[in-house]
Amino acid sequence: MAAGNAKTLTKLIVVTLGMFGFGFALVPFYYKICEVTGINSGAEQSLVKNTQVDSNRWVTLEFDANTNAGLPWQFKPLQRTLKVHPGQLVQVEYEVINTSDQAIVGQAVPSYGPARAAAFFKKIECFCFTPQTLAAGESRRMPVLFVLDPAMGGDVHTVTLSYTFFDIGTKTQTTDLQKGQPHG
Repeated sequence: MAAGNAKTLTKLIVVTLGMFGFGFALVPFYYKICEVTGINSGAEQSLVKNTQVDSNRWVTLEFDANTNAGLPWQFKPLQRTLKVHPGQLVQVEYEVINTSDQAIVGQAVPSYGPARAAAFFKKIECFCFTPQTLAAGESRRMPVLFVLDPAMGGDVHTVTLSYTFFDIGTKTQTTDLQKGQPHG
């Protein structure tokens, strides 16, 4: 029986070492599959990892905010200008206040000056990605997280980021039918 136990023990050790090695081999295999398929490679990771800060250059960023005519919102950047190095991760905030007595859905649309700067403005997080619903009287601070790509020409010294909010719908919180009252 001792010879049988030794043979079984040897097999178990070989299987254990094989499983241990396989576990280590799975990590690079997983990363390679994610790289090939694009899974788990969020914009934040790839943008920040592949960006290098150009500390020899400064760009002045100007921030602007507008609302489409008729939209009862007050909208402004909390900071009007900022000097950054291309490649630097930057976060700024905008503030919006719904001054009406009803909920409104708005969508922000960005524009850039000069227009060619748009290709080098890499947003990671932005309130402009989705419609914003503000309740009556609600105010909100909304961040924009971005990197100005260092590949932008050295002749650009100032970039303006401007947002315009458009009314894309009014949400009535209660209607006459919901109240059970006839309207008329």
